Amino acid sequence: MRKIILSLFAVILFIPAGNAQTDSIVKAKVLDDGSQDAEKSYNAGIEAFAAKNFSSALSNFSDAIAKKADFERAWYNRGTTKFEMKYYTGAISDFDKALTISQTPDAYFSRGQAQYAMGNKTEAINDYTKTVEIKNDYAQAYYYRGGIKFENNDYKGAVEDFSAAIKAKPDYAYAYNDRGSAKRMLDDIDGAISDYNKALVANSEMAFAYNNIASAKRKKGDFKGAISDYSEALRIKKDYYIAYNNRGSAKYDAGDYAGAIEDFNKAIALKPDYAFAYNNRGDAKYKQKDYKGSVDDYSKAIQLNPSYGYAYMNRGIAKEMLRDNDGACADWKKAVELGVETAKNYSGDCR
Repeated sequence: MRKIILSLFAVILFIPAGNAQTDSIVKAKVLDDGSQDAEKSYNAGIEAFAAKNFSSALSNFSDAIAKKADFERAWYNRGTTKFEMKYYTGAISDFDKALTISQTPDAYFSRGQAQYAMGNKTEAINDYTKTVEIKNDYAQAYYYRGGIKFENNDYKGAVEDFSAAIKAKPDYAYAYNDRGSAKRMLDDIDGAISDYNKALVANSEMAFAYNNIASAKRKKGDFKGAISDYSEALRIKKDYYIAYNNRGSAKYDAGDYAGAIEDFNKAIALKPDYAFAYNNRGDAKYKQKDYKGSVDDYSKAIQLNPSYGYAYMNRGIAKEMLRDNDGACADWKKAVELGVETAKNYSGDCR
């Protein structure tokens, strides 16, 4: 039977966790109707929010609203406070109220962030779209909309949105990085590397940009360059377990199986439940003819992720080398059940 070992590595789109537009929280000016008490409560809320005392901020903004029901910024900032407290339903309700008073791009954007946090991607896209309709240079709205398109496998649409974000904010490092990831998914490897490098120009301490450049170089077969860039990512972020896993994969591709195992060991030490690293360490052990050790690693990967089809297929290959033909066939059949088409190359000879 033909033997194939798959070495998998994580490809990560790095989208930072959503943040409400806290930079739009400003001191209230004297209100037109002279509601000085509402203004005082509002400004107390601003100070509490800045100190991350969200409970007090919530109370103060609520007091401002009670004194002046159409105080749009109080509704908006109470929504922002609820967002920080992860009370997303309440945040959306407050942004809804703010939008009935004034159609501001910040309120649409922040409502979109809350919708996304709740898993409502369609509603989030609608709000980000409304944001840029009102303010066509709202970089973050383009960026986050692009992120959802990436998650939905609309890589061309993601590139368009990340490009719009960069046009609005030319030093937007995250947008360059993520546009690179979208281009990589479109097999534009040179374009991806170019964007990752632009991300580093904008922010030289972006460890994940080095990781992504390295992964693109690995795809082009430049294993030495990939290893160098993964190492740079680890210089910046010493606990970057994904970079250890990926550098180990590059060493594996270059034939340095002992070095690969060392990196997979480090990834596992940092993240003991990292199924990818166990599978990859199993690949390297297989190359060293440590078939029992590879079976143990594939088994651990499966324990951590019971739907990990490639680990089943690889374990079956290792079991065959140990003359456990029944066990090998059972693993290959399971891999096929989990959608691994390549496993049919092995299971076809099983009874």
